[in-house]
Amino acid sequence: MKKIVILIVALAALFSAAAYTPSEEVRKSQAEFAADRFGIFIHWGIYSMFGQGEWYLNYGPLAEEYAKAARGFYPADFDADSWAEAIAGSGARYVCFTSRHHDGFSMWDTGQSDYNIVDATPFGRDVLRELSEACARKNLALHLYYSHLDWTRTDYPWGRTGHTTGRDSTLCDWESYYGFMNRQLTELLTSYGPVRAIWFDGYWDHDSDSVPFDWQLEEQYAMIHRLQPGCMVGNNHHIEPLPGEDIQIFERDVPGENSAGLSGQGISRLPLETCNTMNGMWGYKVQDTEYKDTPTLVRYLVKTAGLGANLLLNIGPLPSGALPSQSLERLREIGEWMKVYGETIYGTEAGDFKPQPWGAATRKGSKLYVHVLDPGVREIELPMEAKVKSAREFAGGKPVRFSRDGSRTRLSIPVQPEATIDYVVELETE
Repeated sequence: MKKIVILIVALAALFSAAAYTPSEEVRKSQAEFAADRFGIFIHWGIYSMFGQGEWYLNYGPLAEEYAKAARGFYPADFDADSWAEAIAGSGARYVCFTSRHHDGFSMWDTGQSDYNIVDATPFGRDVLRELSEACARKNLALHLYYSHLDWTRTDYPWGRTGHTTGRDSTLCDWESYYGFMNRQLTELLTSYGPVRAIWFDGYWDHDSDSVPFDWQLEEQYAMIHRLQPGCMVGNNHHIEPLPGEDIQIFERDVPGENSAGLSGQGISRLPLETCNTMNGMWGYKVQDTEYKDTPTLVRYLVKTAGLGANLLLNIGPLPSGALPSQSLERLREIGEWMKVYGETIYGTEAGDFKPQPWGAATRKGSKLYVHVLDPGVREIELPMEAKVKSAREFAGGKPVRFSRDGSRTRLSIPVQPEATIDYVVELETE
């Protein structure tokens, strides 16, 4: 009898998993999201005041002392319109903002806790509302990061992180915490205009539990889809997508690679997104000044698009609310490149072949855009079946020599200036 019950439960779970079908509104958001190809991540909270990154609380300070920093949080330089202008100028099409990170501090005027930027700080302004309105003015879609875990609330079930924050590990009230999260999510989805995606993080905090932890995600995801039918759900859980999820996230690696040890999961048929940093950290760290240069970031964007994925590139604002000067410089320079080559990124699909040592390719209809990222290359071989009808330089329209040998096409690449980031060849194919 016990085996029959287990079988029934397993079949019910399987049926439930197969039952989710994205709504027409979600499918529209998925198509827009996939066409955007480039977004900006914003990691900002009271952790910026310590200048040690967004995980500072996890590494020793007691939550009680950490929380006192809120009384000194006054980001006088915060200007949502300046943020939106710089981000839009980079060519990015959407923003993902950390509404609440693992430290439990809410960056909006939540009614569920006084531990928020309006009630707990002398600043007293709802930065999320200001950012939401600024994004709307610049036609930037808004995504909201939300942490499933909390290092400060006593009702959050003790996980594998946050053990040095001063919490009592014996206290737990999942029903209370789950209700708190859903009330906060309801606020975000009913008071801040269109939200194109909720970007969850923290599922992995219970990935080593002896008994599998039930996050009750299906109910939560259904609530999100009910409150905003076009709102997508993504979860940075480092596993394959779960029922109710609309995008698949890869952290610090493009799909199919796992150099950082966080993205070894299989690749689904959902729209894909890679999140990565400009420097080393997500949140502001005063010592982390080793920013990747613009050519490196552009080439990463191209490689990501060549795999049919979006790049969500992170910025960690200063405690003053200003964006770091290095980030602003990168945004401006990426934007200059996108003004010329954005057509080869926006609205494209993965190329006919995986990224090669010399570069990558993106496709839009009958056009294949070949991105040669190595300026020293003089000839490349394209491992593809499609026959090439013509080849020209994308930027100037000058013809490019090509030849066909069996199922392979070869392109002759002219000598490029040493500073060339990306030599793009537009192929018209059958």
